[in-house]
Amino acid sequence: MSTLGDTASEFHRLHASECFVMPNPFDAGSARALEQLGFKALATTSAGLAWTLGRADNQVTLDESLEHLRVVVGAVKVPVNADFEGGFAIDPAHVAANVKLAATTGIAGLSIEDSTGDVLDPLHEFDLAVERVRAARQAIDESGTNIVLTGRSEGFVCGRPDIGETIRRLSAYAEAGADCLYAPRIETVEHVAAIVAAVSPKPVNLLINAPFMTVAQAADLGVRRISVGGTLARTAWAGFLHAAQELADDGTFSQFERLPDVDQLFRPR
Repeated sequence: MSTLGDTASEFHRLHASECFVMPNPFDAGSARALEQLGFKALATTSAGLAWTLGRADNQVTLDESLEHLRVVVGAVKVPVNADFEGGFAIDPAHVAANVKLAATTGIAGLSIEDSTGDVLDPLHEFDLAVERVRAARQAIDESGTNIVLTGRSEGFVCGRPDIGETIRRLSAYAEAGADCLYAPRIETVEHVAAIVAAVSPKPVNLLINAPFMTVAQAADLGVRRISVGGTLARTAWAGFLHAAQELADDGTFSQFERLPDVDQLFRPR
């Protein structure tokens, strides 16, 4: 339902001022439900997608990710940001080629991470990480789609929680052409404020996957965009597993009360 170009322009506009929440659906149905709740933009979650396929996070292929982007974008009218992991490649030229493929799906933005997946060496070497963001920027420019590029530094996710190095990387990604900057698992006021100050005037995305901060508090710190990663998907899984475990262990159905009329969400209006 989205129109390529229009949603990208709207997504840029949302980043221009104030603070907006961009929750993360995990399929077409959850995307439509979030749109109906009034959210102005959505973002995919690599973890949420992987779990729907019965896999762990980071076990999804490029083709599966691209198809998922088409499905989510096709389900809603609001801008959709793609969790594009590390671009499904290491070499900057290959990252660029994959970004061009993603840009054809109708997304309004995408992120490129700097994690390697190697426990012993979890972050790409600095110059390579910067070059990967620069390659993604060039690919977007050549595509003519104007989608929003987010540069992500994963140090706090993969066991390298160094705020100085995180800021160094995010600042370099901003200079390399990232429109928005993002360091998942930053969870203190001091760190959030430091990142916002370091990359200003470019906007910062904050992941909130635990109740450590409110939207209003994040906005007061200068955060421009808030996402929740796979946490809504985990919330859905929590309810499902709790009810199923009770059924398996006790043969009772106490969780089958006060349930929402999900069908009502998707009836024609």
